[in-house]
Amino acid sequence: MTTQHPGETPDPWLQGKARNLALERLRAGLPVAAFGVRLCRTPDIARLARATGHHAIWVDLEHSTLPIDAAAQICATALDLGMTPFVRVPERDYGVIGRLLDGGAAGIIAPRIETPEQAADVVAACRFPGTGHRSAIATLPHVDYRRLPPATLYQTLNQATAVKLLIESPLGIRNIEAIARVPGVDLLGIGTNDLCAELGVPGDFRHASVRAAHEAALEGCRRAGKPLAIGGVPDPVYSAELVRRGAAPFLMTGIDTDVMLAALHERTKAALDAFEAAAGALQHA
Repeated sequence: MTTQHPGETPDPWLQGKARNLALERLRAGLPVAAFGVRLCRTPDIARLARATGHHAIWVDLEHSTLPIDAAAQICATALDLGMTPFVRVPERDYGVIGRLLDGGAAGIIAPRIETPEQAADVVAACRFPGTGHRSAIATLPHVDYRRLPPATLYQTLNQATAVKLLIESPLGIRNIEAIARVPGVDLLGIGTNDLCAELGVPGDFRHASVRAAHEAALEGCRRAGKPLAIGGVPDPVYSAELVRRGAAPFLMTGIDTDVMLAALHERTKAALDAFEAAAGALQHA
């Protein structure tokens, strides 16, 4: 058992377990390459993400039928590989958060947060008592299943767990500074696709109202001292401009469904093109 008493030298192993590497990179202004999981159900997807240079994965339970146990296994594998595993939970489903964190997630992404009260509810679900109401547990994969004193375990995991809130509506944009100031909120994000739809301009991320919302959100988070990632922008030039204006470089490189679809289109086209070329050559032989 690891126990640290006042005045003792901090345990380097324990200090390492209290870190969230994705948050550390963002706070240092370094990019975080994050890969989305919506289809794959085995831990191999975490290994593939790590092999391709990703720093984080995010498992999407809002827009998939992935079960909790599959999500937890993927997260635990990513954790072992040195990546930060996030899970985007279904809207307002705070009851599942504790089970995902117990299973290996190191970050929770909560969609459609519109008020500080909703933000505080998410924080309470993610943090152990002292800063939240997460249910007590004896040990966790995050600390290699070591039996630690409860106070030590809870403090370590409170430090290691990232709380990311998605702002996806005009009301959320108006309240973003107050939301960002809620204690325990680490990172905010804008889901631009949902925001565009809520603003009545679906898919038009170039619309003046969307850009104004981005600017207002950046300013609100700047005043609150919290990083803001802006996703759902398919234009790399505008994305780079947002980062220059202060957006956190939380880079979502793709989602497994989209990557597989693109690869299948490419492979099918290559196969059919090769067949047609061969058939044409035979006709002219």
